[in-house]
Amino acid sequence: MSIIVFSPFFGAFLMLFMRRKPLLVRITGAITTGISLILSISLFFLYDFGKGGFQFVEKIPLVPSLGITYYLGADGISLSLLLLTAIIIFTGVFASWTISFRSQEFYMLLLVLVTGVFGVFASLDFFIFFLFYELAVLPMYLLIGIWGSGADLKPKIPPNNVIQYIMRPIDTAMRSVNLGTKEYAAAKLTLYLLLGSAFILVGMLVLYFQGGHTFSYTALSAQAFPRELQRILFLTFYVGFGVLAGIFPLHTWSPDGHAAAPTAVSMLHAGVLMKLGAYGALRWGWGLFPQGAHDMVWLVGLIACINIVYGALAAMNQYDLKYIVAYSSVSHMGYVMLGAATLHEWGLDGSVFQMFSHGIMTGLLFALVGLVYEKSHTRNILKMGGFGRKMPGIATAFTIAGLTSLGLPGLSGFVAEVLVFLGAVKSGNFAWFLAAITGTFITAVYVLRVLKIIFYGKFDEKEWHDLEDAKGPEWVALYILSFTLMIFGMFPFLLMKFIDAGVVEFLTKF
Repeated sequence: MSIIVFSPFFGAFLMLFMRRKPLLVRITGAITTGISLILSISLFFLYDFGKGGFQFVEKIPLVPSLGITYYLGADGISLSLLLLTAIIIFTGVFASWTISFRSQEFYMLLLVLVTGVFGVFASLDFFIFFLFYELAVLPMYLLIGIWGSGADLKPKIPPNNVIQYIMRPIDTAMRSVNLGTKEYAAAKLTLYLLLGSAFILVGMLVLYFQGGHTFSYTALSAQAFPRELQRILFLTFYVGFGVLAGIFPLHTWSPDGHAAAPTAVSMLHAGVLMKLGAYGALRWGWGLFPQGAHDMVWLVGLIACINIVYGALAAMNQYDLKYIVAYSSVSHMGYVMLGAATLHEWGLDGSVFQMFSHGIMTGLLFALVGLVYEKSHTRNILKMGGFGRKMPGIATAFTIAGLTSLGLPGLSGFVAEVLVFLGAVKSGNFAWFLAAITGTFITAVYVLRVLKIIFYGKFDEKEWHDLEDAKGPEWVALYILSFTLMIFGMFPFLLMKFIDAGVVEFLTKF
């Protein structure tokens, strides 16, 4: 477990001595993240279903007087998310292969960030968990602020028109905060996530003093906290982790952050970082406070339904390709939280499977958006058309990712969404089921519209004569991520048996 967690960090350390050696930096990143990927896969073969629970445990006392322990371990839920992280970062290294501006620092920050992500999914000590959580979040500010890109979100004021007198103050206000710039997106993301971290820190300290001065998950989960305290702490963790999970209305940092981030960071941001929030809420909120969760899931389900429908409608109204995928992520994270709110085996299975499926899918989509932008120099879908003629490989991969998003049978998104639907029905709340179905319908509308416009619309040979398909290392991410979506869509039991093993034991608390 420690090798999986710290292999990227070791790679970042080695990169300190590779100044002006960009190819060696990239190869180091590929090797060290490849080690984490291989070991993450190997854990699936070593996991003992007869024993169950947390396995591959490493436990070293750090500050015994304060109850702080280096405590790592993984159950079926953790294993699936460790695998997700390993796949996304390995492919993200290749998706960023063409970055030339300060590539050494970029890869170092990227590998430090993913070290924190691995640590979050592996930690069973809340103090260590929180340290890894912050390590995963804070490098985003630099990665977006330095290597990101902006978007034109300022209003267009008609000249010589009475409307200009109304719009000018709005335009001035927008320019004063640099709306749409990468600096604005980086600052907004950081402030929102620090707000969430403040909630988590307060909850962690209350839990520490009320739970016998320990941060151990296994020790805390064995305790029965008063029901009123459970409700308060459950809401504290739900809000704190929910900020990162993109819950409405605390989601507004997410589309700006997605759109401004460079390709690999967008892949990690949507594919993995948002799952940190959902996982943290599930592990520490649902896991430690079952009575509080039982009392408050009506609120979680309501907000999840808003996420699903609102996110899909917002995505349908966008013309910037990155913003379409960004709002789509807000919608799909609603399915994750809705599955968790059902408190049913099928719903929770679907929630975790959706974390994995959506992580791979958005990782692929943002890799493709990066390629399309790099080759066409625009993200405005209305300026595109017929790109499939020049980009057959990119068009194929985009179609696979898009069809996964709308839940086509045979792809992993279908498995996840059906399980969430069934969990909603089994929970007895038909309104949740109706909202989830509505979101799927709206998703199909905007996904098929985007595919038609970009790749199968009218092609302007004069404008786009120099377009080219993916080449060289760019194919690595497309092949691996597309294959993953298909293999777990056609053979979901390969992953589901591990997820279900963790969920079944998890549900014994309720």
